[in-house]
Amino acid sequence: MNRTYRTLSTMLGGFVAVALTITSPSAWSDDDDDMGFDEHEIFFELNYTDEDLGIHALIDGEAWKRLKIEGEGKHRKLLDIRIKGNLRKQGLTELFFESAEPEFEDLNPAAFFARFPAGIYNAKGVTLEGDKLKSEMEITHLLPAPAETFVNGMEAAEDCDTPLMGVMRPVDITWGEVESSIDNTEEGFEGFPPTADIEVVNYQVVAEIDEEPFNVSAILGPDARSFVIPAELLDLAADEFGGAVKFEVLVREESFNQTGVESCFVLAP
Repeated sequence: MNRTYRTLSTMLGGFVAVALTITSPSAWSDDDDDMGFDEHEIFFELNYTDEDLGIHALIDGEAWKRLKIEGEGKHRKLLDIRIKGNLRKQGLTELFFESAEPEFEDLNPAAFFARFPAGIYNAKGVTLEGDKLKSEMEITHLLPAPAETFVNGMEAAEDCDTPLMGVMRPVDITWGEVESSIDNTEEGFEGFPPTADIEVVNYQVVAEIDEEPFNVSAILGPDARSFVIPAELLDLAADEFGGAVKFEVLVREESFNQTGVESCFVLAP
């Protein structure tokens, strides 16, 4: 889906090497006096429209030269980074990554979740001064159900292969409230946990001219149900791109897991 970068990602300068060597236990030993990261999130993103899953993480805080993310259990290492060259002298403060997102037919949800078990994950780092950083992150397999979306009161197209045609301006994207997780009785979604109540922390709306750098994005509170696409983006779409606009509504729950639905429309001449 590759949408989270609009709010979380950072450009990384210099060179980063992923360390494949075994780290000595003392370098990562647990200590109650360890400092924590300012931000530390690990979460899943589901593209409900395309039926694919990915794992994402955001780590931010004191400048560091080494970083490791690991799950519960012996040797359950998820990521191990050692900075080299001049960048090691400068250090990194923020790292965001998102994994590849194979479709369900290539990696079904049950196999995906088995690869990334629920539980406590630890982000551990070493600062430029040699101090240790450590923060706990909990990951769950509970993902929000998709939002039911509308364009100017009309039901949104199921996907971008059959966009909603002849949409008049202004364009108001609306959606229904989401209160539960994915329905695991739905075909293709059997690998998800049983449906449960969730707490939505925000909705995110992204509108873009597909395969172009032009986009707008807004993160809105849990009570939001509407977003009017700025006229500037619609004008650009109408003038230069045949009036086609792609949009996505993401639902984010309290663990940071998020589910997005994508659709498209074409403006009326």
